[in-house]
Amino acid sequence: MGRGKIVIRRIDNSTSRQVTFSKRRNGLLKKAKELAILCDAEVGVMIFSSTGKLYEFSSTRS
Repeated sequence: MGRGKIVIRRIDNSTSRQVTFSKRRNGLLKKAKELAILCDAEVGVMIFSSTGKLYEFSSTRS
């Protein structure tokens, strides 16, 4: 049994929205790192939160 589908829309509850942002941000940065390592690709990700805080990841070839 798989997970149910969710409707992609803005989360109204600010606490739930922040928790979701944090979890998905970490997942996205992890996937970017994995892609860079597994595929020897140069990857760059920039994420701005609703408060304007910057989160970033960049890879360089060895």
